[in-house]
Amino acid sequence: MQRNRPISETEVLRDLLQAVTRSLPEGWAIREEALVGGSRGRKRGVFAGGASLVAEGTPRSAVPDALITVSAPNGQSCRVAVEVKERLEPRDIPAIVGRLRQSWKAPLMVVSRYLGPTARRRLVEAGVGYADATGNLRFSLDRPALFIQTSGADADPWPVERPLKSLKGPGAGRALRALCDFRPPFGIRELAERSNTPVATIWRVVDLLDRETLVRRKERGLVESVEWAGALRRWAQDYAFTETNRVWPCLAPRGLPALLERLRKYKGTYAVTGSLAVPRGSAVAPPRLGAVYLEDGMKAAEQLDLRRTDTGANFLVAEPFDPVVFDRTAVRDGVVFAAATQVVADLLTSPGRGPAEGDALIAWMEHNERAWRVGSGAGSGSARPA
Repeated sequence: MQRNRPISETEVLRDLLQAVTRSLPEGWAIREEALVGGSRGRKRGVFAGGASLVAEGTPRSAVPDALITVSAPNGQSCRVAVEVKERLEPRDIPAIVGRLRQSWKAPLMVVSRYLGPTARRRLVEAGVGYADATGNLRFSLDRPALFIQTSGADADPWPVERPLKSLKGPGAGRALRALCDFRPPFGIRELAERSNTPVATIWRVVDLLDRETLVRRKERGLVESVEWAGALRRWAQDYAFTETNRVWPCLAPRGLPALLERLRKYKGTYAVTGSLAVPRGSAVAPPRLGAVYLEDGMKAAEQLDLRRTDTGANFLVAEPFDPVVFDRTAVRDGVVFAAATQVVADLLTSPGRGPAEGDALIAWMEHNERAWRVGSGAGSGSARPA
């Protein structure tokens, strides 16, 4: 039965019939009475010759997908109800078997592309036969007496990568930033190379945003457009500045202007974010709480005369979740600021008036896209004037 590619439910069922036929003793026969339509098709409960084998009013989920008949040389025969599943998790077996047995008391069999060891064991415990496209097969009847068992794969040869459901984690954040920072159109591989992000990570994030209608793709996966504001708000559902990063509340004893002057002379890697990073003309109010990403966290903060405190903090020091916070930064008046997309995410997930400042920054970005979005052929990591 084994193939080198994923196959349809109909093909799995037909391969089952072929495998059982090849394994039957001489004089035995098997035939398919009807294929009702597969687990995704219509289940009418009407089989060969139009004879109804399931009582009227039987729930759709309790009607098997197919019916096969096995005949012995002495004339005895037995019908077997077959349920076809594209994928089957062990936890789903009791419910599936229970539903089918509401209307079908004869032997049951479950067929799937692949059935793992646990699923096969659970089916045997439930008294149900099984078959998959790799050659795993167990077919057992009492009357007429018949037992066939063969072994196939113990690992899925066609694993299906589960769709991404969350933008948590460094990889998702790096990919999201790249999708918003760079101006489309671009290919997945091209964007991965430009942003130093694994292709698979970019692909999974694009797939999530595509399912949420936040990107538009052409053929061959080319990203034609990105609704970057919506994508950033979607990221903010899973990202939080003070939780995703390692953050310390600090006191800048001489105030924020003096700290910015120190940063102009600072030789280490840093990027200012939060209220201080909002461009002129888009600020909601004068900043009262500053924030900065520092590569070495509090060790670097000491060089800037930032003192850790539990009360009266006017500055936050953040050790970044990923080095992407230092990518595509902007330089204004000699100070390095985080990319606008990073600042938006930080503000939207900050306390106080942070979300309002994030909204205002998005409004500014919509009217000044050329000021922050990276065009074709631009680099990914160096600071640039704003």
